[in-house]
Amino acid sequence: MKKLKTEVIKYSKKLNATNLSALRSGNISVRVRDKGVEGFYITPSGRRYSSLKPRDIVFVSLKGVYDKKKGKPSSEWRFHQDIYVNKKEAKAIVHAHSTCATAVSTHQKNIPAFHYMVAVAGGEDIKCSKYATFGTKVLSRNIIRALINRKACLIANHGQVAFSENLEKAFELAQEIENICHQYINALRIGIPKILSKKEMKIVLGKFKNYKRG
Repeated sequence: MKKLKTEVIKYSKKLNATNLSALRSGNISVRVRDKGVEGFYITPSGRRYSSLKPRDIVFVSLKGVYDKKKGKPSSEWRFHQDIYVNKKEAKAIVHAHSTCATAVSTHQKNIPAFHYMVAVAGGEDIKCSKYATFGTKVLSRNIIRALINRKACLIANHGQVAFSENLEKAFELAQEIENICHQYINALRIGIPKILSKKEMKIVLGKFKNYKRG
């Protein structure tokens, strides 16, 4: 269990080191069974990642229960909980306030297929959830809707979230989303980009299923 907590800390520090999320923003979690209880380890609320120790990582059960004596989880623990409950394939989650994804999210619109790599999120576009106050159950519900048939989405006026089978892949997906948003912003500076057809994106999605990035 300590190994998983150490991994959560490792990728939390990478949020800062890679500029994916500044200072205390964003959060990291990983699915785990602790003392026979299904749940997840998540970064604590309001702590600098550089100061984290394994004892600081908080366990939250899939029913949303945690030991308050052992620390307070990230204010966004509710959507981590709901993603794990609704997405059995989700083993790790990365939430970031990355610059470009956050900028695009303020327009509260989905990212269309201006580039075939939007398929990395799992569909023909990248959804943007409806806005709700951070840390609320409403926000969590909105994110789950945006993640239907997706493994990443933008969070309106907030940032982005991505999940995968482990922390390494979830973190890489979050980086991909940030890069796509950066490209989209630059494309819009020239004008309205041409959008790939649904037929083409269906082909791309089919290729992605068997595509191993190396």
